[in-house]
Amino acid sequence: MCLKLLFDMKTGTRLVRKSQRSPAAPAASDATREKLLEAAGRVFADRGYEAATVREICRRAGANVAAVNYHFRDKQGLYAQVLARMAGEARIEGMRVALDQSAPPEEILRRVIKARLQGLGAHRPPDWHFRIVAREFSHPTPAMSRMIDKVSRPLYERMLDLIGQIIGLPADNEKTRLCTYSVMGQIFLYALAGPILMKLWSGMKMTPEQMDRIADHIADFSLAYLREIRPGQRQTLPVFSTRRS
Repeated sequence: MCLKLLFDMKTGTRLVRKSQRSPAAPAASDATREKLLEAAGRVFADRGYEAATVREICRRAGANVAAVNYHFRDKQGLYAQVLARMAGEARIEGMRVALDQSAPPEEILRRVIKARLQGLGAHRPPDWHFRIVAREFSHPTPAMSRMIDKVSRPLYERMLDLIGQIIGLPADNEKTRLCTYSVMGQIFLYALAGPILMKLWSGMKMTPEQMDRIADHIADFSLAYLREIRPGQRQTLPVFSTRRS
């Protein structure tokens, strides 16, 4: 904020008065912050967290090096905000909304799957999102661990509880966890490997309509097994011998 110096005409004392900030100042500051986040995401994806430098990020963003300290405190704070933006653009909020709804557990699971896959075709994250995730797989950082605890773990625990209700087992049961991972794995396949799947299957376009059908398929496929393993629902399947008489 700018300061204006004035003088008391009688005493000659200097008076300091805060001037009003120009309306353009906040907009310019927000624009700089956005440019830094975009540039940082690409540099972190290209170089990795350790090799990335604040100087290169600011150069790409066309910003002064001091801007990182002003907006994010340091490189670690900037990286944390990049990860937070990635989580926001992954549309995780839709899953929270679905989990908060009042409905039978099976219907909630169907809505959670659809919420996560909804819009993947029309709103695919930038490629650097996937490259940062790939780097985190091979070289995990404390920032990602904190993001997992803050964002992913609460959703994971709610999914455990939801699937535990469907199969009639405690949330911390091993079978409940395995079933939860199986459902999550199907979702992540399309969320993370969409470009590869489209190359393998030319008919896959990941349009909103197709993603709705895929969400229904994942729900139907998963619920068929989850219903099968409920206590009292297990059926003994015939064993066929492969030996020739």
